[in-house]
Amino acid sequence: MSSSPDTPLLQLSGIVKHYGTVRALQGASLTVHPNEVVALVGDNGAGKSTVIKVISGVIQPDEGEIVVDGRPVSFSSPLDPRSHGIETVYQDLALAPDLDPAANLFLGREVLRGGLLGMLGMLDKPKMRRQADDAFARLSVGLQDTRSTVGTMSGGQRQGIAVARAVLWASRLVLMDEPTAALGVVQTGRVRALIESVREQGVSVVLVSHNLPFVFEVADRIEVLRLGQRVAAFTRAEATAERVLGAMTGALAEVPPGDPAPDTMIGSVIDAGADGISRVDDTGGVSGTRGMEA
Repeated sequence: MSSSPDTPLLQLSGIVKHYGTVRALQGASLTVHPNEVVALVGDNGAGKSTVIKVISGVIQPDEGEIVVDGRPVSFSSPLDPRSHGIETVYQDLALAPDLDPAANLFLGREVLRGGLLGMLGMLDKPKMRRQADDAFARLSVGLQDTRSTVGTMSGGQRQGIAVARAVLWASRLVLMDEPTAALGVVQTGRVRALIESVREQGVSVVLVSHNLPFVFEVADRIEVLRLGQRVAAFTRAEATAERVLGAMTGALAEVPPGDPAPDTMIGSVIDAGADGISRVDDTGGVSGTRGMEA
């Protein structure tokens, strides 16, 4: 699948999703260019995970358009985005804990042996293990024993397996929903390295995360959702904690995507309560972070 360098890899525009009387998305938009990491941030209920589910084909929007390489597409099931090289790493990782890493990488895509044995449904486990080991090596996923079951491994190792599975099959884009949730500092660093490795493979990343310091480190661009709409978009150079938090909370006037964000903020300290980041210091630094659900 080819496109001109200026053509976005993926564009969502005017996406609307209703759940009864609840409007989860109210004209949401998102733009992803080839070989870039885009962070999608927002407060609770902003619609971040709903956007991920729309792109991954888990749910279908009521209105709006999805465009891949400049052509409108329809994702009616999770199989459709896969045909466009799009894979998803879900927040719960969707791993089978009683299987080893190689079996998880090929879950639903098992390789059969040749000849009569393959016709009888016999799996080519050595081939799957070799390909899995190659994938782990490319992404520097450190697994001491690839024959152990996934359920015995750490959260960071399981996250690495889930990312490796997505990258093994994704040729264009990986969606990552809260990849650092419930991870410690060391494991979060490993996820950061994984994202950099994914980009080095020529694959774009859409990252949903409540961890703004992490987002500022890995994202090329940051798009902000508020109440089901995209209200701002920042490049890494433009983004500061004040600007991003102001767009998330409504303290900053809406910023059309691509326009410079204004320098004025309503106050230098924002208390986002139990759902978000509790303090912004005068230099734009963040402290007192607490989790936000999508």
